[in-house]
Amino acid sequence: MKRLALILALVAAPAFAVEPDEVLDDPALEARAREISAGLRCPVCRNESIDESNAGVSRDLRLMVRERLVAGDSDAEVVRAVVDRYGEFVLLKPDASGANLVLWLAAPGLLLLAGGVAFVSIRRRASGPEDRLTEEEETRLKDILKP
Repeated sequence: MKRLALILALVAAPAFAVEPDEVLDDPALEARAREISAGLRCPVCRNESIDESNAGVSRDLRLMVRERLVAGDSDAEVVRAVVDRYGEFVLLKPDASGANLVLWLAAPGLLLLAGGVAFVSIRRRASGPEDRLTEEEETRLKDILKP
């Protein structure tokens, strides 16, 4: 029974990151805040959303998101405000446009390039040596290698 309680506590641990004093009274606004927070990365914790993180900066970001929602901002305006302040790094799923498009396409492009180079290299080796020694060169080589 104790193990089950421990497992449930560990599974629910990310939900404890949002403290009770942060929760909005309006359930619809709170749901929007949670959805936005789930898509924003904690600047301190790698690959952890601000909704899951216990870092101080994550708390500040959660409060900022909620303040902007209460002020009447749309979800896109809230995300834009956070990105303007902290950069695109805070987006867990950045847009695939502009400079990010180059980053999104670089890995598959380099993989295809490496595969092409490997294919050509293997084909050349399989076809055999292109430069064979002439009979005169083979005879001279045998003479050199004789003890």
